[in-house]
Amino acid sequence: MHAMQYEITLPAEYDMGIVRDRVARVGHLLDDWDGLGLKAYLLRERGVDGSPVNQYAPFYLWDTPEGMNSFLWGPGFQGLVNDFGRPVVQHWAGLAYEDGGAAGTAPEVAVRRRVGVPEGVPLTEVAREAVRETRRLAALDGVVGAAAAVDPRHWEVVHFSLWAHDTPRADGETYRVLRLSAPGRERLRRGRQW
Repeated sequence: MHAMQYEITLPAEYDMGIVRDRVARVGHLLDDWDGLGLKAYLLRERGVDGSPVNQYAPFYLWDTPEGMNSFLWGPGFQGLVNDFGRPVVQHWAGLAYEDGGAAGTAPEVAVRRRVGVPEGVPLTEVAREAVRETRRLAALDGVVGAAAAVDPRHWEVVHFSLWAHDTPRADGETYRVLRLSAPGRERLRRGRQW
């Protein structure tokens, strides 16, 4: 599994209806994308849920690198580049994924928390703790799914969870989910990824 996200930060006065309309118009194009576990079309609005910015920031879980690569080098991502410019694409190697009790329900919000990996901490313990946190999140009421992944270049763990209600019980940045494409969610390997 590979996790991926790009963040397009928009001006404070930007009409976020443009992003909503874009997702409504083209979001279905990934509903059957080969190699995609899930894509959450995420939005933050300045002043809502504590967000300091307007931002479009979709989050992906890929079950194959070929699926991710065919998206990045294909017309779908190029369309986004044409509309907004080329964003930095963050990516992380998967550590764990779990369905929550609300799996199959359309999520309302997502929470992303990024945690630095300090020097001197055994990496095996960092990975095991990420798996435990994924299981803990997935067991909470209203969770659609939870994942953890690591960026070994910057030594950062990302925790990501989708919630079927708008009152998540997780720390981190809160996003509104405009749409979820999940053609390969059942193919995402559950549990520990190493």
